[in-house]
Amino acid sequence: MLITKTYHDVPSALDGGRPIRIFVISPSVPEYPHAKFPGGEIYQVTGPVERFAGQIASHGYVVACPSTYHEFEGPDPIPYDTEGTDRGNKYKIEKELAAYDEDAKLSVDLLSSLENCNGRIAATGMCLGGHLAAFDARVLASVCFFATDIHSASLGKGKNDDSLVRVRSGDLTGKGELVMIFGKQDTHVPREGRDLIRKTLEDADVTATWLEVQAQHAFIRDESSKGRWDAALTRSLFTFMLEVFERTIGRDLGPRVQGSGNIEHVC
Repeated sequence: MLITKTYHDVPSALDGGRPIRIFVISPSVPEYPHAKFPGGEIYQVTGPVERFAGQIASHGYVVACPSTYHEFEGPDPIPYDTEGTDRGNKYKIEKELAAYDEDAKLSVDLLSSLENCNGRIAATGMCLGGHLAAFDARVLASVCFFATDIHSASLGKGKNDDSLVRVRSGDLTGKGELVMIFGKQDTHVPREGRDLIRKTLEDADVTATWLEVQAQHAFIRDESSKGRWDAALTRSLFTFMLEVFERTIGRDLGPRVQGSGNIEHVC
């Protein structure tokens, strides 16, 4: 399935109206002009994330990718070098916790407003994003890859991440389906952290699937992975993620409209 890419600049209420740029990658099916697709939502529009989003879109999903640190700089991706890593980690604990939730809400709002989105929303994210969007009641499934900050309470201004507190309070109980994927060699989320997350989810009776694989942190990142990228494992888990999305949010192509059959010659 072919895809297209565009973006929307959406005002942010918590940042004095300063817009957040949300990139939208959509399936393109010319013979089905009324097709409506489910939405997926991920964070940080670096090269690996955009390619990951493109793969999801090519399977028939409209994907919104917000520029997470819009309070501090423009929408350009932050590089994976030492300076970029230091900058991102600095922003991570300077950004207001409520602003992370607002980013997820604005992304879901935008997806729901698009003509080619059927209003059924799922989420996924690397490190930072997927589990945050899961708290939006409109998100029916969330697949999270090595969510570091959910256990360490190191997210948001004052390092005040309250994700596990919200889980204990029942904010995810009886809501959408959650899938947590971690590498057993992930030094960012050690065993005690994984055990804590799993126990908290199970004690709160959250509908969740738990996967621990033989991999390190950021094993799905195909650029600047520091020797940790595992392409074969990534492919397997991508298929698993699609199964969850297909089962929970599906798609609706609408009636077929036959085209002319002429393919434009484009170099």
